Amino acid sequence: MSSETPLQSAKVTLIGAGRMGRAHALAAQKLGLSLDAVCDVRAESVRDIGDQFGVADNRRFTNAEDLFASGLDGTVMIATTADTHHLLTCGAAKAGAKAILCEKPMASSLAQCDEMIATCAKAGARLAINHQMRFMPAYQIVKEVLDSGKLGRLGSMNVIAGNFGLAMNGSHYIEAFHYLTGTWPVSASAWFSGGKLPNPRGPNFFDQAGEVRFLGESGQRLTFSIGPDHGHGMTVTYAGEYGHMFVDELEGEAIITSRLPEHRAMPSTRYGMPWERETRRFPQADNVEPTRGVIAALIEGRNYPDGQSGRRIVAALAACHASADNGNRPVTLAENEAAAASMFSWA
Repeated sequence: MSSETPLQSAKVTLIGAGRMGRAHALAAQKLGLSLDAVCDVRAESVRDIGDQFGVADNRRFTNAEDLFASGLDGTVMIATTADTHHLLTCGAAKAGAKAILCEKPMASSLAQCDEMIATCAKAGARLAINHQMRFMPAYQIVKEVLDSGKLGRLGSMNVIAGNFGLAMNGSHYIEAFHYLTGTWPVSASAWFSGGKLPNPRGPNFFDQAGEVRFLGESGQRLTFSIGPDHGHGMTVTYAGEYGHMFVDELEGEAIITSRLPEHRAMPSTRYGMPWERETRRFPQADNVEPTRGVIAALIEGRNYPDGQSGRRIVAALAACHASADNGNRPVTLAENEAAAASMFSWA
């Protein structure tokens, strides 16, 4: 009998050998996994990743169809842009992948999300979307503080950041809101800034900037202020019954301020009661460590953001677009299901 654990013995295939693909490969390597195959439309990227991670020459591909025809086993990591996620995920599932990690946002439409989920279910393949925040020290600290009751019930999660894109990075915060509160957004209101700004993923992609407000199932709120005139930062303030927590994610600092316990029965209008203050530090985020956490959870079949979670996030993003197109009125995710075929050019 082999002494290897199921995690260590898993085969890993990488599709997409750019910056994020390299992060995926490094994350797998940290888990003791070997890269069995690599695929990218750019031959030089395939060569570089293949040489760095010791991929055999006959397992290097520049065409996904050739990769799928060769047969797959184990885990497939898809680190491409959203416009290709649907075809690559479905193709990998049909080719025999046991588990698939797909980058975010999950797809370019809700209809594509549905087909990805159905195809993976039919093939018996687990599907995870690379929303990583539950594996990041910053969010583990936030979760610990909220679970301790120090802030009381969370009322709002307020993101003020540089112009990092509603879909590209805002999608992570929707999943984090669910991780922290146990609820999903049910409606969205959005005020987009208009105008097309350069997209770091390429000129054929476009992501939105502006202000967004989500209402959760239990009345808790998630807001974004990510305007085109915001040029730096990733900060979040969590406000609860007894205090608030300010997190500077780039700096790696969290400041927790809360009422002293003997004053917590006072009404919220007594907002200046005596308080206690604590500062905690955490490592600055990178792409490798949290992706390592997602891969390990996917292979082990526990605590990973699955396809249904990815679909809910795409539904929330689509509701933002519907709100912005309809005079900024709140749009429920349920009423926007009719727009499942709508395609978005996010990356």
